[in-house]
Amino acid sequence: MSGTPSDKKADRKTRVTVLVALAANLVIAAAKAVGGLMAGSPALLSEAAHSVADSLNEVFLLAALRRSRRPADRRHPFGYGKERFFWSLLAAVGIFVMGGCFSFFQGFEALRNGAEEKLSGYVAGLIVLAVAFLAEGASLLRALHQVHQQGGRGGLRDPALRTVVAEDGTAVLGVTLAAVGMALHMVTGEVVWEASASFAIGALLVFVAFHLGREARDQLIGEAADPEAARRIRSLLEAQPEIDSVEALFTMKTGLDTALVAARVDLVPGMDSERVEEVAVRIKRSVANSVPEADQIFLDITDRPAEEARESPAATGERGGA
Repeated sequence: MSGTPSDKKADRKTRVTVLVALAANLVIAAAKAVGGLMAGSPALLSEAAHSVADSLNEVFLLAALRRSRRPADRRHPFGYGKERFFWSLLAAVGIFVMGGCFSFFQGFEALRNGAEEKLSGYVAGLIVLAVAFLAEGASLLRALHQVHQQGGRGGLRDPALRTVVAEDGTAVLGVTLAAVGMALHMVTGEVVWEASASFAIGALLVFVAFHLGREARDQLIGEAADPEAARRIRSLLEAQPEIDSVEALFTMKTGLDTALVAARVDLVPGMDSERVEEVAVRIKRSVANSVPEADQIFLDITDRPAEEARESPAATGERGGA
């Protein structure tokens, strides 16, 4: 499914947000790397690796936005919506490997070999971090503004936008940790402060990567649709006069705003096959109109014999609420 006009408009806004973050991270990564080499600062070099990882992740997210909207075809009859989750998983792996692991490496190297103190380099490094803080903060504000426009926490359903918010928020905190570590090293002459800042940045990145990766994994392996949507579908089915009972209801996200719905229902007895077909078509149309994310709807319909219906709890008024 290629998406509705409103979905495409939201994608365009997300693409702009990702491009803003990419541009900021590319410039900041270069500045941090130069400042880190000038200062011999492990914390600043850790932040440079963090920005490089974020830049690569933004490329992944741009790929996700483009590829996930491709229409369904014979090989992928339910569309390519889950590509959004796949590329988000790669972004989480990138944060873990390129950002978190390198930060831990820089921290261990600083403790083992020490770091040469250069006052002018440290001043330059702190200036770089101040600029990075402003740039990352501006990118974060842009992402948060889009989240607000798309319904607050509901806007974070989009893994691309959620990843940008997580990256920018982590970057602002990481820059703060690096600046504190550099300042304490410069004042005390103890490299342990910068090493600790590198470890803290690494732990922060691993934490964020774990949570982003877990969410992408859940969606890739077949996460159920929103509970509220499932509740509306069940209520709608149970309200149909031709349905005696809803035996089972299954939902699965097939994309950011699409879901597969499969229901096993028992019809009231005495309906002929033509009537059953008409009822099935009408029910599926009602579900699709009431729950827009229900992109694919399958009904497993059972027309129970009259004798069985008379003996069932539903027929004798003993049916409990689900």
